[in-house]
Amino acid sequence: MIGCKVCFDSLFTVGGGFPRHRQQQAGRSDISEGIGLPRANELLAIGRLPSGPLSAITDVPGVLVGHASLDHGRLHTGVTAVLPHGRNLYQEKVTAAAAVLNGYGKSIGLMQIDELGTLETPILLTSTLNVPRVADAWLSLMFEQDLVIGDRGTVNPVVLECFDGYLSDARARAVGEDEVRAAIGGAQSGRVEEGCVGAGVGMRCQGYKSGVGTASRVVDPAGYVLGVLVIPNFGHQGDLLIAGVPVGRELETVGQPSERGSCAFVVATDAPLSPTDLRRVAWRCFLGMARTGAISEQTSGDLAVAFSTASAMTRIERTVINGLFRATVEASEEAILNALFAAHSMEGRDGHVIPALPINEVTGILRGHGVALRTP
Repeated sequence: MIGCKVCFDSLFTVGGGFPRHRQQQAGRSDISEGIGLPRANELLAIGRLPSGPLSAITDVPGVLVGHASLDHGRLHTGVTAVLPHGRNLYQEKVTAAAAVLNGYGKSIGLMQIDELGTLETPILLTSTLNVPRVADAWLSLMFEQDLVIGDRGTVNPVVLECFDGYLSDARARAVGEDEVRAAIGGAQSGRVEEGCVGAGVGMRCQGYKSGVGTASRVVDPAGYVLGVLVIPNFGHQGDLLIAGVPVGRELETVGQPSERGSCAFVVATDAPLSPTDLRRVAWRCFLGMARTGAISEQTSGDLAVAFSTASAMTRIERTVINGLFRATVEASEEAILNALFAAHSMEGRDGHVIPALPINEVTGILRGHGVALRTP
């Protein structure tokens, strides 16, 4: 399915728009070994609700996702952009809320979301020490978009993060304006690239290589769609759960160091939710995270931002709210597994190596525990 890219004529009306930039940087390593691997929901049923057509956050109408990656030498990092729509978001804000399970994080912009219940910029995800540079780059781009900013008003850039310093040279703080422009400029609907791309290039989870993951659910009979995008970067080798099976305990030991944190979620839905209900939805991401074996440790920055693309808020019936809660838990669990399934082994800075999750071993363990598997 070919995605629809953001319309720059409507999104950037001042300063002539953005020039096109390459999404991937020169020298980026080939990620083709991840192509063709099954996604989690192609192997097993996760939860009860049906997935959207792509099982991606872009199943929510209007939502766009873009990546820019730095994957060469000592740099294994990047940025991912999630746009609620392709128009001028500063002028056409969407309802939003945030939730923080453990606040060991350096994200920007959550305070104003909590105060006003709106989102006025795309959500950018990157590595921890790149957060100030990414926010500053986005401010420069926003100045091109709207002359009001910095003159008669301010803007609230939202940047979420996880630390990729084990694989990447975090001190280089290499993600800047070129990468932010590329991620925004390449944002599109349709299939979302997963694994070692964008903000997920240098991430690892529970002893294995991680990356970007996404999933969606449809809430029947209301028909609302809810999608999740995640960069999971947490946990101890041995803790991994898949379909309730302690897979991590049975995998061969690879001797990888545990990741101290974190996990950043973006939730999108077309359900007409208030900020209060969106906050309640955002909190359910952490239940999906727990289903994969997470405990949210001392130094884990675990957070979620949820937004609604609906033009107005309405009262939602209890059964529908419960359906949206279930959708969030199931999509969050699946998105984390998709990030693991899609990632490939990587050698990073100073010879640090993180292996990919051994899918063949995983399927054997699941079969041994009586889990019914699908044929991809």
